[in-house]
Amino acid sequence: MIWETIKLAVQAIFRNAMRSFLTVLGIVIGVAAVIAMVTVGQGSTEQVTTDVEKLGSNVLMVLPGQDAMEGGPASTAYSLFSIRDNDAVQDQLSVVDIAAPLSIARSRAVFSNENRRTDIVGTDNRYFQAAGWELARGRFFETAEIQSGKPVCILGETVRSELFGYADPIGETIRIKTLSCKVIGLLQSKGASTFGSDQDDFVIMPIKTFHRRIAGNADVSTIYVSVREGVSTDRAKEEIETLMREIRRIGRGEDDDFTVMDMKQIATMLSGITDILTGLLSAVAAVSLLVGGIGIMNIMLVSVTERTREIGIRLAVGAQARQVLTQFLVEAIVLSLIGGLIGIVVGLALALIGANMLSIPFTPDPKIIVLAFAFSAAVGVIFGYFPARRAARLNPIDALRHE
Repeated sequence: MIWETIKLAVQAIFRNAMRSFLTVLGIVIGVAAVIAMVTVGQGSTEQVTTDVEKLGSNVLMVLPGQDAMEGGPASTAYSLFSIRDNDAVQDQLSVVDIAAPLSIARSRAVFSNENRRTDIVGTDNRYFQAAGWELARGRFFETAEIQSGKPVCILGETVRSELFGYADPIGETIRIKTLSCKVIGLLQSKGASTFGSDQDDFVIMPIKTFHRRIAGNADVSTIYVSVREGVSTDRAKEEIETLMREIRRIGRGEDDDFTVMDMKQIATMLSGITDILTGLLSAVAAVSLLVGGIGIMNIMLVSVTERTREIGIRLAVGAQARQVLTQFLVEAIVLSLIGGLIGIVVGLALALIGANMLSIPFTPDPKIIVLAFAFSAAVGVIFGYFPARRAARLNPIDALRHE
C-alpha cells in the first residue's frame, strides 16, 4: 500500500516537473548551504590546528606588552627585551629546551634590478631548531658569524623567487638599506599561515648584524621558547612569567608588562572563532529550509485545489480520509527528500570547490549530512501535513461539484 502511495506521489510530482523543481529549490539551497558552510568551517578548523602544530605544540612566545585578549588593556608603553633576558630564560629555567631571540624590522631587499619589501629578522641558529625550519640549500650561520655580526643572511622562499627567479642565490650578495649581505642559505617553504600571511617572506641574519646595521639598537622584540620534552606548557609558562617579573622588577600586585603566549591557546582561540562563525552562517543558511518548507506548503495547497474533483471521486468510491491524507503527505515528503538529496550533492560540490580555493582540507561530516537530510524530511512532514489534512477533510459531494 505504501509503495503504491509513493508511486502515485512521484507521478504527481513529475506531472508538473518545473513547478516541483521550483518548489524544492528552497530545500536544495538550504541543505546545500548548511553542508557547504559546516564542511568549509571544519576544514578551516583543521587547517588552524595543523598550522599551529607546525609551529610546535610545545612552543611559547614571550612578547612585550599586555595581551588584550586575556582581559588586560592593550599596552602601548612597554620596554622590549634584551639578549640578556633571552639568555636568562635559556640558562635559568630547566623547563626550557631552547630560547631564541628575535628582532624584526621591515625593509627593502635589493638584488640587481629586482627588489622586495620584506621582514628582516635578526636571530641565531637556535630559532631554526625551535621553529622547525629546515634548509633547502646552503647552510646555517657559523658560530664566528653570529659572534662577530658578519653580514650573511638566509632567505625565505618568497624572497628568493622574487629576487632571483629560478637562479641559485647561494653565494650572491643582496643589499638591505646600506648593508651588503651575502646569501649563505635558503629555507624550505612553509607557505601561508592560518592568518593568511606568507611564512616565507623574510630575510634572516645574525642578531648582532641586525642590531648594528639595521636596527641601531640592541632590543629583542620576541623570545621564542621551545619547552623541554615531557614538560607541560602550562608549567613552563608559569615559570617564565615568574622569572620575567623578577628580571623586569615588577612588584607584587602590579600588572605584567609582557605576555607569554601558548601556541595551543592560539589554536583553541582560532578554532573557537571559526566554530562560532560556522554556526552563525549555518543558522542563516538553515532559514532557507524554512522558506523551502513554506514553498512546499503553498504548492501543496494549490495541488489540493487543482485536484479537488479527483479527491471527491476517491472519497466517493470508498477511499478513507486517512488514505487521502497519507497520499498528499507522502507527496510533500518525497518533494522535500528529492530537494534534500540534490542539496547534499550541491553542498558537497560547493564545499570541495571552496576547500580547493581556500587551500584547506575537504572534511565532510557524515553526521551533518544525515542531519540535513533528516531535517529536510521533517520539513516535508511539518509543512505537508496541513494541506494533506485539508484534502482529507473535503466533503465528497462538494468536491465532486467543484469545477
